[in-house]
Amino acid sequence: MPTINPYISFNGNAEEAFTFYKSVFGGEFSKVMRFKDLASAEFVVPESDANKIMLIELPVGPTVLRANDVPASMGRVSENENRSKIAVVAESREEAEKIFTGLSAGGAVEMPMGESPWGTYFAMFRDKYGIEWTVEFNPSVRK
Repeated sequence: MPTINPYISFNGNAEEAFTFYKSVFGGEFSKVMRFKDLASAEFVVPESDANKIMLIELPVGPTVLRANDVPASMGRVSENENRSKIAVVAESREEAEKIFTGLSAGGAVEMPMGESPWGTYFAMFRDKYGIEWTVEFNPSVRK
């Protein structure tokens, strides 16, 4: 079965955002690559993009959260127009609360952590970097 790994694009603050995500999820970055690491005669990198993140990876459970900074030549990412969400499935109510509290700090909560009409413990919000998340714990699913 395939694995799906979320991939997010940022406007120059991918490393800051991922340092924040690491503070919530724990773990260590499995990869940090900057545009300057790929620079060559064939792949010229403007100085303004040299330290931007080409690829950053943070393992979270069985998946890997990935991101990059968009080079200036490609224009800006509009986080407010992106209505896609990263869905986190927690193993307990306590874990769901911890993740929600951490990720939503400084963001905008659309649906606070609570009982959902479909029988789960659920929240929906946009973090302080403009990325949308859901956090859910389903008590009827046992691992």
